[in-house]
Amino acid sequence: MRKLATAALVTAGLTLGACSGMNSTQQSTLSGGAIGAGVGAAGAAVTGGCVACGAAIGGAVGAGTGYIIDESKKD
Repeated sequence: MRKLATAALVTAGLTLGACSGMNSTQQSTLSGGAIGAGVGAAGAAVTGGCVACGAAIGGAVGAGTGYIIDESKKD
C-alpha cells in the first residue's frame, strides 16, 4: 500500500509540473478531462458499469467542456 501511495504522489508531481508551460486553454482542457475522467469512473463504479468506459467518456466530455468554457471566457 505504501508503494502505491508513493507512486501516486510521484505521478501527481510529474503531471502537475508538466502543466507549467501550458496556456490557459490547454490547462482548462486538461483539467476538465481529468475531472471528467474521475467523475465518469466513479459514476460507473457506483452504478456497476464499465469503469474504463466511464472514465473514457467522462474524460472526453470533460475535456470538451473545459475547452468550451475557456474559449467562452475570452469573448
